[in-house]
Formats: sequence, structure tokens, C-alpha cells
Amino acid sequence: MKTYDIFKLSLSHVRKSKMRSWLTIIGIVIGVAAIVAIISIGDGLQASVQKSLGSLGADLITVSPGYSRATGMGPGQGSQGGGVSTVNLTDKDLNVIKQVPGVIYVNGMVSGRSDMILGTEKTSVSISGVDITVWRSIISTELESGRYLQPGDSNAVVIGYSLAHNVFLQPITQNRPVTIGGKTFKVVGIFAQSGGFGGTDNAVYMPADSARDVITETVERNHFTSITVKIADQNLADRVKADIEQKLMMSRHVNSRTRDFTVTAFASIQQQISSVTQAITMFLAAIAAVSLLVGAVGIANTMFMSVMERTRQIGLLKSLGATDAEVMKVFLIESGLFGVVGGVIGVTTGILISVLISSVGLLMIGPGGTMTTVVSPQLIIFALAFSIIVGVLSGVMPARSAAKMNPVDALRFEQ
Repeated sequence: MKTYDIFKLSLSHVRKSKMRSWLTIIGIVIGVAAIVAIISIGDGLQASVQKSLGSLGADLITVSPGYSRATGMGPGQGSQGGGVSTVNLTDKDLNVIKQVPGVIYVNGMVSGRSDMILGTEKTSVSISGVDITVWRSIISTELESGRYLQPGDSNAVVIGYSLAHNVFLQPITQNRPVTIGGKTFKVVGIFAQSGGFGGTDNAVYMPADSARDVITETVERNHFTSITVKIADQNLADRVKADIEQKLMMSRHVNSRTRDFTVTAFASIQQQISSVTQAITMFLAAIAAVSLLVGAVGIANTMFMSVMERTRQIGLLKSLGATDAEVMKVFLIESGLFGVVGGVIGVTTGILISVLISSVGLLMIGPGGTMTTVVSPQLIIFALAFSIIVGVLSGVMPARSAAKMNPVDALRFEQ
């Protein structure tokens, strides 16, 4: 028998048993759709996280005061018995960091909170005082309007998108005067919406000396609440981080037990979050694959039923000269058709589900939301190939059972 004739024979039987065929296909559709939807959502989540973390920059390292020796994590507050220190950073620390190979910019920051007044409205805002001589070279967030801070600015601020558009009844526009901590400042720039972890959407940026005058916490001159470091090569972030830690411990006369600062590389944070989201996606995809295995059992059951119903037909084919391999092909092509049709419908359904979830997520997040799903060509090819393989493998045992039949016994079989 020719392959084309075998295909026509298989297809004709699938068409005859429409209800059973569709019920079998639905099992594959559910499994494939679940896998496509879950993986696309996971990939979209990972892309959104990376985009958000991108506002910080993988080539940035931050130095913060305080170090928890109990957990090895960042700055905190607590008793001396808890092993937490919160000594501020100074100009001396800045100069030490500048000498570390691979460091190109060092920005001493003064952070805190203060009240911001616009007309009759008042709100509490996050203040970030920066070194305006290097700040522009470190920050990666783009401006919606205006300019960045420049040397010579003393009463100028750059504010976040949400603070400019969503906090007050009237949007804050460029060159608008605002009162912060009892002092008047002019808004010279407004950040574009980032939605990232950098916090620029709701922050106010100003020169460090101005920030010391308006924030509620007291920060002495030449002292900083954190230091941001830009490095030449993000691939060397771990090495530069280790060098900074070593230099600062020598400069501050501390050791691993008495250490009073924390150094964090944003590249490491990105890698950790990426690994976590990828692991969660794979775990959920594995759960979804269980439903595809249930669909495979459904195909196997259908094929065994088909073998029983077509025993006399099998005997007739073999008596007319059909070989065992040709009989197996009949049933393998039939089970493969279930995998192909179920895979195509499942992929389409999974894409529609992911698009729907993305749209609903954006509506929940609001305008400018960053929740998206990513359906890659590789995912589509994988899902289709997987469903076809599952379909074919599910038909192997029934096909072998049919091929081994004795033609005489098969012709005598009565249902």
C-alpha cells in the first residue's frame, strides 16, 4: 500500500467517528493550550521584570550603610545583639570607591522624605539628592519633557511621571514652581513613565545639598545615605563588587564580623529574579503537561477501541497482502492526526488565552501598564511538535496490537 492510500484510510475512519474523535482531540487541545498560555505568561512576566529592572541598569552597584550579619542582607535597624550597624557613608568612602578598577562614575546620594505643596494641595514625597556632575551619566530613565539637572542648579528639581500627572488635581508642568520642605523649587524636567523598580515615577530629584535642607532626616555635610556606582563592564559586576567591599573594609577598619555597609550589584538581582521567574514558569508548565498526558491516555483508549472495531478490516487488509508495518502505519497516522489537529487548535487557543490575560492585566494595572505575554515562534513549534509526538506515541501500542493479529483469526472475529 502506498503511504497516500494509508493516509486516506486513516482519515476516513477519523471522519466516520466524529464525536469520539473530537472528544479525544479536546484532551490534547486543553493540554497544549495550557502549556502555551502558561509559558507565554511566564516569558512575558520575565520580560516585564527585566524591563523594569533595566531602569536601574545592570552596570550599577549600590553601597548602603548597615549590614546584617545574621542574614547577610542589606541595611536595617535593630539592636546591637542582632548584629546590625547603620553608620553613614562619607566623602572618604566615595574617594575609596573611585580608585577601584572598573568604576567610572560614583554618585553620593542623600535620600529621605519631605512634604511637597502645590497650591492648596500637600503630599509626602520621596526625595533623592544627587551629585549633578555625574548623575546624568548614571541614570537611564528618559525624560518626558524638560531637561536633567545641570551644574549650577540649586533650586531646580526633576520629578517622576506619576508625581507630575497623577498625584495632584492639576498636572505639574515644566517650569512650574513647587514648595518642598518649606523651600521653593522650579520643575525643570519630568521623567517619562518607567514603571520600574528604580522608583523614578514618584520621586523628586534635586542636588544633594538642597536635599539635606528639606528632608526630615538629618544628614550631615559630606555624608550620604547611599552611593551609586557605574561600572565599565556589567559582566565584571561581581568582581568590582568584591573589590569595593575589600577596599571599604580596609578604609573603614572593619572585618567580616564588624562590617557596617552593604554592596549590591543590580546585575545579580536581575539574574536571581530571572532564575526565579523561569523556575516558576517551568513548574507551572510541568503541571499543565499533566493534562496533555491525560489527553495521551485518551488517544490510546480511542485507538484500542478502533483496533477492536476494525479487527475484521485488519484481517482483510493482511489477507490482501498488507504487511505488519503498513497496518501499523494506518493506526499511527490516525493517532498522529489527533495530535496534529489537537496541537493546532491548542496553540491557537493558548495564544488567544494569553492575549486575553494580557489585555485584562493591562486594564487592571491601568494606562501604561507593563504586563504582557510573549508567544515566541520557538514556543509554537515546540507545542506543535510535542502534541504530534504525544499523539504518535499514544498510538504505538494499539498499532502493534493490530499488526500482530493473525489474519485468519481477525476475519473470524465477530463483535
